[in-house]
Amino acid sequence: MTPTIAVLDASLGDTPAERNLRRELDAEIDVFKLSEGQVPPVVSAGDWRYDGVVISGSQTSVYDDHDWIHETTEWIRRVHVADVPTLGVCWGHQFLAQALGGRIVDMGEYELGYRTITRLGEDRLFEEIPQRFTAFETHSDRVAELPSGAVTLAQNDFGVQAFRVGRAYGVQFHPEYDRETAEWVTRNKDLPDDRIQAVLDGITDETVADADATKHVFDNFLNIVKTHQPERKEMCL
Repeated sequence: MTPTIAVLDASLGDTPAERNLRRELDAEIDVFKLSEGQVPPVVSAGDWRYDGVVISGSQTSVYDDHDWIHETTEWIRRVHVADVPTLGVCWGHQFLAQALGGRIVDMGEYELGYRTITRLGEDRLFEEIPQRFTAFETHSDRVAELPSGAVTLAQNDFGVQAFRVGRAYGVQFHPEYDRETAEWVTRNKDLPDDRIQAVLDGITDETVADADATKHVFDNFLNIVKTHQPERKEMCL
């Protein structure tokens, strides 16, 4: 079975977000550009066509006062109640945490570049990923409090790097990034030149290869989608 995935592109303007997720997700994909008012319809469970949802990164903060963020919050809460598997990446990770009852705060600094993360326990999302792994990070907000019932799946010295609550998963890092995207994002940060250069110097053949293991997140998520038997609770407004 080839799953059908709704990709919520939360990035602003022309970014590599859609390209990267299309490359990594072996599924039938419909992309919705959230900042342009595109949100999948929430209909009765009998008409719902998506097996899962993936939410991208963004240049905004999840607590910014934008209509599209508020509208998507109400949408994702209904999707969560309907027991649809969901994966949030970076902004998507924070968005899921906030929408489902957690709290996001400004760190006052950037976590940027290839970093080491420690996996906690065992979860299907992290199959074939080492307990300590390398991944690209680019964020200045963090999950300060997880939703009730959530389980931390990975962390580093900046805090929660992955969690699960029900059928919703969040990963703070970017398993979808290739070298080109890591360099593009770094060069577009409003940070001192020496900080930018230090991060660029850390984008090497070795670190890119080390981070390749995190791409298993997408295959693992799709395997969760394929084997999940949803409760299909009512999804209509």
